[in-house]
Amino acid sequence: MIRFRFRPEKALEAVRWMLHRAAQMRDRSAALDFHTILKAAYFADKQLLNQAGRPVFGADYRAMNYGPVPVEIYEMLKCEPYWLSELGIDEYPWDRKGYHVYLSNTPTNDLRHLSEMDMQALEEGFGRAVSMTFDERTRETHGLDWVKGLDRPGKRMDYADMIDPDNPRREDIITELELLGPRIAL
Repeated sequence: MIRFRFRPEKALEAVRWMLHRAAQMRDRSAALDFHTILKAAYFADKQLLNQAGRPVFGADYRAMNYGPVPVEIYEMLKCEPYWLSELGIDEYPWDRKGYHVYLSNTPTNDLRHLSEMDMQALEEGFGRAVSMTFDERTRETHGLDWVKGLDRPGKRMDYADMIDPDNPRREDIITELELLGPRIAL
């Protein structure tokens, strides 16, 4: 199994950016549902993995009923205190109401931890996620990587399965990531 060291700073910046972007798109403060955010992260991670041989966030993915879930980002959306400690902050820049989050204040949209490639993948992943219905996102993310995850202990998904079968660099990417995955600076 290919693993990475999760980057909570990137996840915090990405979620905050998505909430700002949703507000701009709707011309007001906007809440986003967990499903949209989690699938945007999945689309971004998968795209960058296939293009650059690395994901954006390095989250652990689980094959859940409604598609892949980046566990650590899900925990952050639920406002779990553990990640506050890891990030060295006192509160998340969003509030949670059920399975929706919305900006609790207007913090600066600091994106210093997200590279240009990260942002491009995030913008495309977010655009894709918000343009779909819940059912469309669910269907779109029930691919072979998700199916294989269902059969593993803890429903763990493997990044190797997220690399497109027709990617000409597939085997090279897998070999490199099996050796270096946890040591790569995302």
